[in-house]
Amino acid sequence: MSNWNKSTLGELAKKRNGFIQTGPFGSQLHVSDYVDEGIPIIMPVNLKENKIDISKVSFISEKDLNRLSKHIVKSGDIIYSRRGDVTQKALITQKEEGYFCGTGCLLVRVGESINPNFLVYFLSTARSKSWILNHAVGITMPNLNTKILARFPISFPEKSIQTQIAKVLTDLDAKIEVNNKINQELEAMAKTLYDYWFVQFDFPTSEAQAKQIGNLSLVGKPYKSSGGKMVFNEELKREIPEGWGVDIIENLLAKDVGTKKIPSSEYLEKGKIPIIDQSTKFICGYTNEESSLIKTSKPRIVFGDHTRIVKLINFDFARGSDGTQVLLSNNERMPQHLFYHALLNVDLSNYGYARHFKFLKDTKLIIPHLEIAQIFEIQTQSFFRKIKHNIFENQKLSELRDWLLPMLMNGQVTVGSPVKNRDLGELEQELGMVAEDSEKYGKV
Repeated sequence: MSNWNKSTLGELAKKRNGFIQTGPFGSQLHVSDYVDEGIPIIMPVNLKENKIDISKVSFISEKDLNRLSKHIVKSGDIIYSRRGDVTQKALITQKEEGYFCGTGCLLVRVGESINPNFLVYFLSTARSKSWILNHAVGITMPNLNTKILARFPISFPEKSIQTQIAKVLTDLDAKIEVNNKINQELEAMAKTLYDYWFVQFDFPTSEAQAKQIGNLSLVGKPYKSSGGKMVFNEELKREIPEGWGVDIIENLLAKDVGTKKIPSSEYLEKGKIPIIDQSTKFICGYTNEESSLIKTSKPRIVFGDHTRIVKLINFDFARGSDGTQVLLSNNERMPQHLFYHALLNVDLSNYGYARHFKFLKDTKLIIPHLEIAQIFEIQTQSFFRKIKHNIFENQKLSELRDWLLPMLMNGQVTVGSPVKNRDLGELEQELGMVAEDSEKYGKV
């Protein structure tokens, strides 16, 4: 690292006519100016793990975009949160080029003076985050401004080395992203199957049902669409397939073995047992406390009493003590994967901030024939086994990336140097195949 160049973000920006600027203030753009459709506005809430997440996004009109055109982002820009978690940032890619840097953000543009991927990883090290937090201002809430970011010290090697380092790390992140997309697709496939079979009632017609209808050619055809017999259910005030039943969730719950709950203050970054709680993060931490272990010969469903988040867990885990409920079905006509999807369909949003489990237990569910429940269980089990594999593979990839990051960024390790008896150049070549094979990974 001794031969690396040393500079600041401010100096790098000046060299290539770049800049560090604040997003528009409230006097320039009001919430009332937002539109239903238009150009996405990047806000602090949209900055997630160095990427832009527009799952929850507001929009600005073309007219306001032209009026405030200096806040339009370009590929290679870095957006920082200006207040709150001031270490949150994201790199703008070609996909987000033309979006709008919104209120509460800072826009960093250094042009071609440094590889943007290298820069965002450099800013992601613990040392960089610590510098940002230590220099942020504000008594009740950390605040960042252009002067602070301009003073941020940065060291960097020649451009070709920057590119090599960035590629090693981006290939790891690319594989993680591919796995996440595969998991989303598998979840969507399982949900689609559930909707067809248990909401629209177009499950495959069995031979017995076809005989009942009087037409054996209907075997395997969609039940309801093919004229399968439906009966009116008084409890639900709607028609359901003949022979199906209804029960409340409380009657479907088996009594499970009690284990120790782990308070959030005792979560570990690494450990033997993954911890599941009601947060949006799937695995929220780890523990080595054996008395907390929940063995999953059958998958468990974790329900968030406050958040209403539902997770299917098909690996041994520990339970967080933040209001989680662990659910196990006692009815063979409601096996765990089917139970999970049925619970996903329960709407408890009208109860606001409350203990939702008591309302969940009173909810009525449709109980299908055993045969169709078992077929659904077999088909969706394979989806969730693959999801589990990807979750743990991503965990290992994240650990490897986080282990390499500081060593690459302080010059302790260089591309091509041996790392624990392994050549990083070989690792880079292996990881480089990830992005090329994205299409293959997506076919499941």
